[in-house]
Amino acid sequence: MNTTKNHDERFAAMNFALVYPLYVTKVEKKGRTKEELHQVIEWLTGFDEKKLHQLIAEKVTFETFFQRATLNPNAHLITGMICGYRVEEIKNALTQQVRYLDKLIDELAKGRKMEKILRGG
Repeated sequence: MNTTKNHDERFAAMNFALVYPLYVTKVEKKGRTKEELHQVIEWLTGFDEKKLHQLIAEKVTFETFFQRATLNPNAHLITGMICGYRVEEIKNALTQQVRYLDKLIDELAKGRKMEKILRGG
């Protein structure tokens, strides 16, 4: 699925530190924990809690966030709809990576079991 250039540029320029508290609020409102959120982020990106807090303090953009990430080799197993887009069909790599993260957080908030969210490990 093609996204617009403007759509992709907005994701690239978005500040991760501003979005992170929204992720925390979303999962905690549904009875999940910040630790579980960090586990999901670490699975996708390789960032442990210390590195995650460093990136937040730096106020990195999503572009920088994912440039520094080591994407999980099983990330391609993340499929389905998020915000009207089928994640496996998104052509722009950065936009797809942001949507991978959104999809995992959405699954966490919806109560999906961690082993399913982490695609078998």
